[in-house]
Amino acid sequence: MADAKRIDGKAFAADLRERVGRGVAELKVATGMTPGLATVLVGADPASQVYVRSKGKMAAELGMASFDHRLPAETAEEELLALVATLNADPAVNGILVQLPLPKQIDTSRVLLAVDPDKDVDGFHPINVGRLGSIAPGAPLDFPVPCTPLGCSMLLADALGSLAGRHAVVVGRSNLVGRPVAQLLLRANCTVTIAHSHTRDLPALCRLADILVVAIGRPEFVHGDWIRPGATVIDVGINRVPTVDGKSRLVGDVVFAEALPVAAHLTPVPGGVGPMTVACLMYNTLQATRRKAGLPFVAV
Repeated sequence: MADAKRIDGKAFAADLRERVGRGVAELKVATGMTPGLATVLVGADPASQVYVRSKGKMAAELGMASFDHRLPAETAEEELLALVATLNADPAVNGILVQLPLPKQIDTSRVLLAVDPDKDVDGFHPINVGRLGSIAPGAPLDFPVPCTPLGCSMLLADALGSLAGRHAVVVGRSNLVGRPVAQLLLRANCTVTIAHSHTRDLPALCRLADILVVAIGRPEFVHGDWIRPGATVIDVGINRVPTVDGKSRLVGDVVFAEALPVAAHLTPVPGGVGPMTVACLMYNTLQATRRKAGLPFVAV
């Protein structure tokens, strides 16, 4: 069997960004509105700083307005909630992203609940989570959908076309990835099984999957002999592991070298799902602005 076709998330994300940029330009001409994305970072975590900076840079490149808010690590919960309320009321802001994780003194669920659901471009507000769970197959996703799961579904549709009737196994049950991915796969008419660390005989269950989505957060957890020959594997994991020379490298939740000769399609790490997350954030921000303008949902 030939090696798996690598799913190039970097190239797909670049194309999606280009389409979003065209959508922003068309929206400005049609309505005079400029999509505005506000990012909020509490503390000085280096990885979060890089991530937030990349979001602001990309928004500007696509013709959006970018509003960057940096707060010290000791910020009180009420102060953060007051900022969120200000952003909710700001007509120039169409999307709000509060970078996670937040410091221990802040109740994350309370902050996410405070964000206006229509500006919740991360898709984490309970109202949007509930919409995702109740939407009928084929209905438009005209509300914010979590970015990484949305990116996974886009890559799968691009690689496979129709997903109807396929058995998808999702390894991981987090509210950020595992559960929303499962909901999107159900919407695509897959038969979906959610597995996790307590699943009995997890390797055997994975071998039943036509589509295997792994988002468990454990480096190189899934081995090649867990994968059904010809399956499509979406590796959501991004883990930094040490190397023998004292440096480090990025690996996924799947042993890539073992999966490559078994799977039919496979996302690499890096360069697979990762680039899709920020691109889908831009997509969600554009869609949020279109909704505010009273325009119908149009997938770009």
